[in-house]
Amino acid sequence: MPELPDHLANDSYRARGVRDGRGIFCADAGEELHMPIVAQGLQVLFVLAFAPLLKGIMDRVKARGMRRQGPPWVQPYRNLWKWAHKSIVRTPYTTGLADWVPVLYFTAPLIVTLLIPVLTTMPLPLAFMADILGGGLILAGAGFLLLFYALDSGSAYAAIGVSRIRLIGTLGEPLTVMAVFTAAAVGHSTIPYTVNQAFFAQSFFAPVHLLVLLAWLLLLLAEAGRLPVDNPDSSQELSLIDPNRVFEASGPDLALLEWGGWMKYTVLSIILVNVLGWPVGLAAGLTPGALALAVLTTAAKLVVVGLVVVGIELSFAKLRLMRIAEYLTLSVALAALAALAAGL
Repeated sequence: MPELPDHLANDSYRARGVRDGRGIFCADAGEELHMPIVAQGLQVLFVLAFAPLLKGIMDRVKARGMRRQGPPWVQPYRNLWKWAHKSIVRTPYTTGLADWVPVLYFTAPLIVTLLIPVLTTMPLPLAFMADILGGGLILAGAGFLLLFYALDSGSAYAAIGVSRIRLIGTLGEPLTVMAVFTAAAVGHSTIPYTVNQAFFAQSFFAPVHLLVLLAWLLLLLAEAGRLPVDNPDSSQELSLIDPNRVFEASGPDLALLEWGGWMKYTVLSIILVNVLGWPVGLAAGLTPGALALAVLTTAAKLVVVGLVVVGIELSFAKLRLMRIAEYLTLSVALAALAALAAGL
């Protein structure tokens, strides 16, 4: 279990929710003992319920930016309901891998939600199960399983998507590691709750802060399959990258995979705004009012990030496959500059 650094094991921090360096949680005086568990469950429910709404908002705004009516904001919920009530159709080549990969891919972002500051500034009971590296491994492992799921279908289009995703991952994975280690160097810890306080303590316009934020934003576009890396609204099978992984999915399998993808984007956006960004508006206490305000604040910040992503998509065309490597090389260069600024 990761340990807290010495500068966080003081009396004031211990009173806010950590008993000692082992990461054992204790409630504040006057707080109900069950409130930490409630807050932890609220974080999971927030990501679970808000991810489809965020997807609907982004699709609606993007359509309006293209002078189209666009789907209603609640369309992702309707799609999930429709897919959940359809039958599962699989190719003759499918093995038992298809039975459990959608569930694991759906669960992975929810596990990472337990490790990061979604609504509170204080660590919650399960926040010390793993550090930020462990959370990255969970998401990467789920994505790796999804690649096997796509190949398991025997579809040629899925194979094309898998090969292209691995090309992107060749540079995307070093970018993730470099950004994580830069953030850890600033916070002197790999615990997300420690890293966000370290960034919050320094100027927002510090070079290392701005460079890490920009590098993570470029990584977010690549990991979520957004323009200019991929076009999620395209129906051209030969030009798709990320959607080709679920090309042969149907019914409840498709619902779990799509929902899991939306939650992955939401979790990566939360890391951007609450860990690497500016964790303003998070609950400093476990009272219902503070948690309700944190829900609204975090939702507003995620919508702002979503609008920025939509603005980028409306401003750029999809890059050619070989040009994506140049895009990711730029992202790695920004992360490397951030690492130098952090003294690595």
